[in-house]
Amino acid sequence: MSENINNREYRKKVIKDIIKQLHEGKDVEEVKKQFAEAFEGVSAAEITEAENALIAEGLPVTEVQKLCDVHASVFKGSIEDIHKPSNESEIPGHPANILIRENKVIETFIEDEIKPLISKLFKEEFLLKFKSRMEELLELIDLHYVKKENLLFPFMEKYGITAPPQVMWGVDDEIRAEIKSIIKFVDKKDIDVESLKEKSTSTSEKIIEMIFKEENIMLPMLMENLTQDEWKTVYEESEELGYIVKNVPNWNPDEKVEKKKEEKKLIEGLINLSTGMLKLEEFEGMMNTLPFDITFVDKNDFVKYFSEGERTFPRTKAIIGRKVSNCHPPASVHIVEKIVEDFKSGRKDKEDFWIKMEDKYILIRYFAVRNEDGEYIGVVELTQNIRPIQEITGEKRLMSE
Repeated sequence: MSENINNREYRKKVIKDIIKQLHEGKDVEEVKKQFAEAFEGVSAAEITEAENALIAEGLPVTEVQKLCDVHASVFKGSIEDIHKPSNESEIPGHPANILIRENKVIETFIEDEIKPLISKLFKEEFLLKFKSRMEELLELIDLHYVKKENLLFPFMEKYGITAPPQVMWGVDDEIRAEIKSIIKFVDKKDIDVESLKEKSTSTSEKIIEMIFKEENIMLPMLMENLTQDEWKTVYEESEELGYIVKNVPNWNPDEKVEKKKEEKKLIEGLINLSTGMLKLEEFEGMMNTLPFDITFVDKNDFVKYFSEGERTFPRTKAIIGRKVSNCHPPASVHIVEKIVEDFKSGRKDKEDFWIKMEDKYILIRYFAVRNEDGEYIGVVELTQNIRPIQEITGEKRLMSE
């Protein structure tokens, strides 16, 4: 027993030391031998356990994130033997199978559309085509990552697997940012072609590495933990967000869960409110008709509800019961935590933000929710495209046509 404890402590020490070396400028090749020796014969789950422990002790997720490339470099060729996805990943229509198919689409797009153009960037006629292909790649990547972050990560967290989602989300955002940077780089007047080629090659490699991590680290963890009903939820929610593959087969596992309509039939009676009474159907219909997106987080920081009407940011039912801090990218989570902290302490009762998204102007509002005694019971987030409101001029009275 003491030997196992000492091994855990030793591995944590090695991880800390390697992170320090990476922070000081050493590259992957310089530290991967040290990593391989310390973790020889150790499963991905045990490495995850060590990283989880370090994050729990206060080590920033962004620091652990630096180990991603070391993981991939060391375990390629062997990690498949440590954790193999079950045959479910071969079932047409199963979310695991779709994930692998989407990764193949992304990988093929990079090999067939991006890499051949990188070597031709010194010719101006290929620059515009390259920019167009990078914009297409961004669309593929973003949809694939949105599903991963909003459907798969919540279930990983449910089973106590918290470090990998946080680290992967951080890398996802790095990849998105790098692709956007490359697209902008093409528009520069005095373009440095060699720098563009270097950036594009590096980003392409990072995307391929993420595919490897998804299929050989993330997917086995999901296979080991998720129930049939949970995979069914992922399948149903994926349809709402969309796919980057064509002809997704209908997947019908042995259904033990009652249909949603049947569940609703069991709920009868009225919702008694202080200012009136509504049927459940009326209440849901009203909330889903309002021209903004509402999300409620309870006093313990768990997501309890969101409306299903006008959508600004991705929302899936998998986030219900998820810690609100895990619903945001690592780069912005500290802002959300500060808002909640200010609401709980009473320093603030509301906070507003506004951002531009393509042709939309998004107003994001947070309000502290308190009971009759003034006690904090949660926070409500309201998100709305206010561009149409900004364009209102003059008057339109009730009787106007």
